Amino acid sequence: MHIPVYALARVAQAAQPVTGTGELSTNTDIIQLVLKGSWLSNGVLLILLTFSAIGWGITLYKIFAFRRAARQTTTFLDVFRKSSKFSEVQAVCPSLPESPLVGLFQSGYAELNAQLRQPPAADPSKPPASAGRPTLKSLESVDRALLRASSVELTKLERRVPFLATTASITPFIGLFGTVWGIMGSFHNIGTAGSAGLHIVAPGIAEALIATAAGLFAAIPAVYFYNAFTQRVKEFAATMDDFSLEFLNICERNFT
Repeated sequence: MHIPVYALARVAQAAQPVTGTGELSTNTDIIQLVLKGSWLSNGVLLILLTFSAIGWGITLYKIFAFRRAARQTTTFLDVFRKSSKFSEVQAVCPSLPESPLVGLFQSGYAELNAQLRQPPAADPSKPPASAGRPTLKSLESVDRALLRASSVELTKLERRVPFLATTASITPFIGLFGTVWGIMGSFHNIGTAGSAGLHIVAPGIAEALIATAAGLFAAIPAVYFYNAFTQRVKEFAATMDDFSLEFLNICERNFT
């Protein structure tokens, strides 16, 4: 039985595998669209990529920094509450530099030592037996030293976090600018070609949607981690307030 050659060619063409070509062509089309985009749309994508990269770098850095700070704070509190002398706590401080409580303790301890080294003023109302005992001149001064140290430590904890807020607020508008520019390009192509066919409108619309997606990709993680880090800073601030009160109570019981 004789089969025509053109029939065999049609059968062979129909038997060719087509799986996977859709995904490859889609990915290739997106890459080609970005590469062939206008200088302005590519500039918008580059800006958004820069914001996203810096934001993720800050996010990873702060995650590890907060974990170290929390771990060392737990260790410091254990040492502080088990020690009978402030000098023992001071000896441990260099090994726990990431804990914000170390800065508070060192500031309060320095102010306490400065006051205790001063010779006690003669007070006729006090018994002679207590004349040689070192006493704290001003508990308010120690409190002010702790407040200053707390402000410094909070500034350290919040360092670089505001950039995430900036990224979260500005990148959607940068992406929107790219979106508007892409749509304007589509209308320009329609006017030039005198036709509203899909092949005329699609490139500009695709550029606009890519810019929108890039803006959201940079903004959404920045919003989430900014809120998470802000909550962590509030928790550290509450811990520092509690430690300051505890430190002042010890000073008042033993040195006044």
